[in-house]
Amino acid sequence: MEEIAFLIPCYNEELTIGKVIDDAKMAIPEATIYVYDNNCTDKTAEIAAAHGAIVRREPRQGKGNVIQSMFRDIDAHCYIMVDGDDTYELSSAREMADKILKKEADMVVGDRLSGAYYTENKRPFHNFGNNLVRGSVNAFFHGKIKDIMTGYRAFSYTFVKSFPVLSSGFEIETEMSIFALDQNFRVETMTIEYRDRPKGSVSKLNTFKDGFKVLRTIYGFHRKYKPFAHYFIYSLILFAVATGFIIPIFIDYAKTGQVDRFPTLIVCAFVYLVGILLIFLGMILNSFRKTDKMRFQNERNRLAVEERNANDHR
Repeated sequence: MEEIAFLIPCYNEELTIGKVIDDAKMAIPEATIYVYDNNCTDKTAEIAAAHGAIVRREPRQGKGNVIQSMFRDIDAHCYIMVDGDDTYELSSAREMADKILKKEADMVVGDRLSGAYYTENKRPFHNFGNNLVRGSVNAFFHGKIKDIMTGYRAFSYTFVKSFPVLSSGFEIETEMSIFALDQNFRVETMTIEYRDRPKGSVSKLNTFKDGFKVLRTIYGFHRKYKPFAHYFIYSLILFAVATGFIIPIFIDYAKTGQVDRFPTLIVCAFVYLVGILLIFLGMILNSFRKTDKMRFQNERNRLAVEERNANDHR
């Protein structure tokens, strides 16, 4: 098992990949550097190999697919993931790795938003989207992560080998953050320097298309990880709507002693019933969720023992 592995997913980054690899070598000389070619049509792979990286290919398009292959293929005590676009300053990589190797954290998040990100990033909707995603994730999953969508992170062996990659695209960072919070991993945040891409380098992130995917991911994982809270919200909405329609019926009945709107009364009763059923559905799914968490903890303990044994045989 390697000590430290740099993971660099790439799609057409020939202008920057050489510098990113050189910066990674300077930051942690003993680390092994992996570049995964995600169907590049330029010279990214050739340049990466020339700069001393181990180059592998992932034919399934999408950052999530690349991360899935990286996490499956590589065994290391510490993983450092960084984009190949040269927007992250890697001088903090050593400190991030130390937090993982000293067992102080299972995931270290490189926080762009507390630094110069707002002035460096010229797309205002990105800032709005980052704030929206950060607020939603931290509110739903009781976290304090300052930068949910950063591509610069460090991970422990236990986190990497237990993380079930479900997203195929740029929403993978949001999925990592939610998974870490839900499974009570130790998460640390470190402010890092962020800079614009060099001239000629183009971002593959679509503000609205990929932003919608991220919000859909948050919604899906809230339903999966917090089923009782998720369905309870819907039941409250149904109760409120039904109550709004049924109150006038009771008022009329109190005045006249007659019910003039039987169809509305029947529909309201049905809506109340659906709301009650949603509460019971949330309770049932929540019990299944607790069982899954117990199984995950057993798997997490097994991975910790596996890593310790690998350390003992070094």
